[in-house]
Amino acid sequence: MNISIVAAIGENFELGGKGNLLWRLPTDMQRFKQITTNHHVIMGRKTYESLPAKFRPLPDRVNIVITANTSFKADNCTVANDLIAAIDVAKNAGESDLMIIGGAQIYNQALPLAHTLYITCVHAAFPDADVFFPKWNEEKWKVVNEEKFAADEKHLFAFDFLKLERNH
Repeated sequence: MNISIVAAIGENFELGGKGNLLWRLPTDMQRFKQITTNHHVIMGRKTYESLPAKFRPLPDRVNIVITANTSFKADNCTVANDLIAAIDVAKNAGESDLMIIGGAQIYNQALPLAHTLYITCVHAAFPDADVFFPKWNEEKWKVVNEEKFAADEKHLFAFDFLKLERNH
């Protein structure tokens, strides 16, 4: 099973601030939906709770929420107590391409296990950020696809879509 990480990060690896995204990029949201639909998605409890209620659980995906809280319940989601248990849920269901969608703690744990990174690089710095994506060793990854987008009336910031694969 391929393990993919999907994340949007600022120039300094920023992910979010005060439980919120730091930017609004509709094209990135469309890409996120395209990449993750019809797959198992793993997220931490804080990421799950940060989703707008109307998008919880994320539609057309098997949502797996990781939390150490054994009494935590999330409607129409599978709850796992750690990353390995969450990965096992997807593996046992026959998933071919598992998607790790955040947040920072889950990304930190998943990066050594990941085969593919789908990264949106937002071309701006965000001083209000309080959660960050882990830095990856660039020697261990190669960019296999890159698309560049300029800022426009719907996108306050320029951004790039990167797809990286782990070197074997």
